Amino acid sequence: MSRTALLLGATGLVGGHCLNQLVTDSRYSRVTALTRGPLARVDNSDGRLDVRVIDFERLAEQWDFTATDVYCCLGTTGNSSRETFQRVDHDYPVEVARLARKAGAQRLAIVSAVGANPRSRISMLRVKGETERDIVALGYECVELFQPATLLGDRTTPRSGQGIANAVGPVAARAMLGPLRRFRPVRAEVLATAMIAALQRDEPGVHTRTYPEIVALAKTAH
Repeated sequence: MSRTALLLGATGLVGGHCLNQLVTDSRYSRVTALTRGPLARVDNSDGRLDVRVIDFERLAEQWDFTATDVYCCLGTTGNSSRETFQRVDHDYPVEVARLARKAGAQRLAIVSAVGANPRSRISMLRVKGETERDIVALGYECVELFQPATLLGDRTTPRSGQGIANAVGPVAARAMLGPLRRFRPVRAEVLATAMIAALQRDEPGVHTRTYPEIVALAKTAH
């Protein structure tokens, strides 16, 4: 049976790669992208992509979406205000996950962060951990929690330090051995590939993926 996908964060670094891969994946009969604004040009020659511009403050009022698989790539920067970070990295993803689950979604993959923990003293990691916790509590059959460190790639909207990360990250990664491997930077397109591959495996339960698992999963994609 073909699957349908719901994508959150399609205008971002990882979400953009997820979108490009999902719309060319024959295993999905429909891909719905929830966005706050228009998307850049995407190949939709077969009509499988459904772009919905919505108000994230009124999600429940506007909800008429169904999907078997949910991909959450929404996030803001650590430089955002505490209130904005809480809304974008916790409230919106959890509400979308709740509404999608209620509408029948079975599997979910989300981009979190290495070290995410609801008890962390670091605000960003605490919020990410709370998001993981609250999504797991929704009762999905399969939840894939992706915890990358630095993301490498070219963003549509340049972010401070991204160029340095892209240049230095691969070099620094060679020194990250053993327990430090999970802190290695990962390319956004590799993470997107791994997310799709993970949901295709359809392993029941909750799975946390850091750098080693992300790379391994991406290599299994076909």
